[in-house]
Amino acid sequence: MAERQPDHPAVKIPRGRTRDGRIDYLTLSFHELDAEVDAWVAHLAAKGVQRGDRVLVMVRQGLPLIAAAFALFKLGAVPVIIDPGMGRESFLACVARSRPRVLLGIPLAQIFSHVFRTAFSTIEVRVWVSGSATARRGSGSQLSTLNSQPAALAATAATDLAAILFTSGSTGAPKGVCYEHGMFDAQVRLVRDTYGIQPGEVDLPMLPIFALFNPALGMTTIVPEIDPSRPATVDPAKILQAIQQENVTNSFGSPTLWRKIAAHAKAAGTTLPTMRRVLMAGAPVPPALFADVQSLLPNGTAHSPYGATESLPIASIAAREVLGEKISSPAPMAPDATLGTWPLALGTSAATAAGHGTCVGRPVREIEIKIIALTDAPLATLADARELPSGEIGEIVVRGPVVTKLYDALPEATALAKIQTPNPKGLNQDDAANLELGDLELGASGAPRAPVWHRMGDAGYLDAHGRLWFVGRKAERVEMRDGVLFPDQVEPIFNQHPDVRRTALIGLGERGHQRPAIVVEPISRDVVATPSLRRKLVRELRTLGASHVRTDRIRLAFLHPSFPVDVRHNAKIHRLALTKWAENHTGYELDKREVSASALKR
Repeated sequence: MAERQPDHPAVKIPRGRTRDGRIDYLTLSFHELDAEVDAWVAHLAAKGVQRGDRVLVMVRQGLPLIAAAFALFKLGAVPVIIDPGMGRESFLACVARSRPRVLLGIPLAQIFSHVFRTAFSTIEVRVWVSGSATARRGSGSQLSTLNSQPAALAATAATDLAAILFTSGSTGAPKGVCYEHGMFDAQVRLVRDTYGIQPGEVDLPMLPIFALFNPALGMTTIVPEIDPSRPATVDPAKILQAIQQENVTNSFGSPTLWRKIAAHAKAAGTTLPTMRRVLMAGAPVPPALFADVQSLLPNGTAHSPYGATESLPIASIAAREVLGEKISSPAPMAPDATLGTWPLALGTSAATAAGHGTCVGRPVREIEIKIIALTDAPLATLADARELPSGEIGEIVVRGPVVTKLYDALPEATALAKIQTPNPKGLNQDDAANLELGDLELGASGAPRAPVWHRMGDAGYLDAHGRLWFVGRKAERVEMRDGVLFPDQVEPIFNQHPDVRRTALIGLGERGHQRPAIVVEPISRDVVATPSLRRKLVRELRTLGASHVRTDRIRLAFLHPSFPVDVRHNAKIHRLALTKWAENHTGYELDKREVSASALKR
C-alpha cells in the first residue's frame, strides 16, 4: 500500500483535544508507516532478533502494535500475542508455555518480566519500547534515522509459522494458536471479499489486533480512545465523535460495546451516515441489537461474522436478513423431539426469540461447514465422526484456508480440536498436517482443500437454506435425564424481560443428571438487594418461561449483580464460573420458594 497510496493516511493516534474540542491526531501516511516498519526492522535486527525467533509483544495498541507486528513479519520472526486482560496467572502460564526468546515491550512489561522471572526464563533479548505513540522517538514528522534503506522481506513460505495468538480462555485454559503466513493472507482475502472492503476506507477497530488487517486492506486505522484491558469502560461519546470527525466507514466491536454506543447515539438523536458497515462479534448478537445498530446506518449495514481465534471468518449474517427474512422450511428438530418444532414461515429473529438459537449466516467463500454428533472424545479423522443432516444439533466443524492446524505445545488439546482429512498417500497424522499443495484433495473450484477440520467447540445446526445456527458452547450444554439444553435455546427467551440485562443457563449436578437453572443479571442491582423486587422478578420469569417448551422445564433461578465475562469482548459469559458460584448461593424456585443449591444435592 505504501506504493499504491503513499500519501494516504495509514494510522491516526489520538493525543488530546484541540481548542475547539476536536480530537487531535498524530497522523502517519502509508509511506511513513512503511518507514516506521523499516526502522523497527533495523532496530530489532541490531538488538539480535533473528528469523524464527519467538517475540513476546507487550506494546500499546495502535502504531506500536501495527509497526512491531509488520516488522517482525518482515524479519521472519514470530510475534507471540497474549491478551493481558486474562488474569496474571493465566498470562504467566501462557508466557512460560510459548517460550519466547525476545521480549518486545514497554518499560512496565520489562519490569513485570523481572518480577516473574520463572515464566520469562527463556528471554535472551530485551527490546525496550517507548511509551509514546511512535517508536521513532520523535514527532510524527521526523522519520527515523535508524535505517535509510527499505528493509528486505524475509523469504517465508505459506506454511511457515507466522504468529502465535492466544485464545481468551472463556471456556477453558487459554491456548496459543499457531498461524501460518498463508492463513493470514487468506484472512485478508476473505474479509475483503466478504464485506466488499475497498482501499481508502477508514476503520475504527475496537479490538486492537484487528488493526493489523488494515495496512493490507488499504484502510486508514483510527485508533480508538479505549482501554483495551477494560473495553466496557469506553465512553461512547468519544467513539461517536471519532466516527463523525474522521468519516469512518468501518468498525469492529463486541455486542457489549455497540450496545453502549447505540444507546448513546439514540439518546442524542445521532446517526452515522459515513458508515458502510459495522461488524459485531465475540458473542451472539441479539436481533434487538441488530435493529438498534442498523437504525444508526442510513447508508450502511450491520453484520455479525462468526468464527474464533482458530478460524476466522467462517460465516456471516447481515442485519437485514436477521430482521426481515422469513423462512418457510420444515422445522429443525432438537435432539429431544419433545421440545417441539420450528413453526412454518417463522422469521429469523422470531426463531431466535422462540429458542431456536442464533443464526450466524452462511459460510463465507472457501469455507466448508459440517455438523457432527456431539462427543467429548478426540476424532482422528472425519470417518470417526457421525455427520448429521440439516436440522439436527451437533458440534460445528469447519475447513478452509483460514483454519489453523494446531495449538502451540499442547498436543492433547490439538488432538481434541483437530480432525485430519484422509489423504490419498496414506500419511500418518503428523505428516498429513504438513502436506504440500500437490498432495491435497481438490475442491469444486480446483483449489486445494485444507488438510484439517477444526472442531469449533460450538453446538449448532444447519437449516434447509444452508445457514448455520449457533445454540451454545459444547462445554456449556446442560445434560438432563430426558434431554439436552443449550444456552441459546433458553437465554433469548428470558432476556426478553424488560428488567433483565442478560441471563445464563447453567446445570447443577452430574452431567446426564443435571438440573437446569437460569442465572439472571438484572438491569438494576436494586433488584438483587430488595426482597420484594426479587420476588416480583422471579414470578414474572416463571410466567415468561412457562410460555415456551424449553424454558418451562427450568424451575430454579439465581440473581447475580454482575456476570463474569471475558475481558477481550466483555460479552462472553463465563457460565462454568457461574455454575460454581451458584453451588454456594441461594436460588429461587420459580414457582415456590428460596432454596440453596446445596440443598438440591441432599
